[in-house]
Amino acid sequence: MATNELKIFAEKRTEFGKGAARRIRRADKVPAVLYGHGMEPEHLTLPGHDILLALRTANVLLSLDIAGEKEQLCLPKQVQRDPIKGFIEHVDLLLVKRGEKITVEVPIVLTGEAASETTVNQDLTALALEVSAMNIPTEIEVSIEGLEAGAQISVADITLPEGATFHGEAAETLIVGINAAEELDEGATEGDETAGAEVAAAEGESEGE
Repeated sequence: MATNELKIFAEKRTEFGKGAARRIRRADKVPAVLYGHGMEPEHLTLPGHDILLALRTANVLLSLDIAGEKEQLCLPKQVQRDPIKGFIEHVDLLLVKRGEKITVEVPIVLTGEAASETTVNQDLTALALEVSAMNIPTEIEVSIEGLEAGAQISVADITLPEGATFHGEAAETLIVGINAAEELDEGATEGDETAGAEVAAAEGESEGE
């Protein structure tokens, strides 16, 4: 079992529609659909608490134990949440095979602290990588420890996990830049002064009218 693989017990779903979905959620379960590799979409019900905990891990690989069938490996591809309460309404699951290559978005996590009197500007928060389905990294760590103002880290500077390759991002794409704090303060002050002058001029023109 892969390090980020979790087992989830699932049930086949035979009821459909909004009413059925509400009944499923009231039972602390989540409607889901499993698809991929040319198979007909399979409608399932997942245990609500278990899938909620599983989805806290980015790109978690799920081993679905469906009653009466062999276990299926899958990756959550789309998660619908209630916009107000935040609970999970529906999950789309992509069927994967052991050993195959898949493309995933892996979060970028900055570690360490840049030099004093600097600010950190992170332009890229995730990388699209092609990886083995059995070896999906949960995150990519990028150290900014001790970096001085003017330092930059681009995609080309990242060391990827073994077997992973970039997918879609240009090598020169900036991930993070370190700026001098005073430069940003001066820029903000100049912007405030310019805005103030424009407001004053507009008020003067209005009074002249």
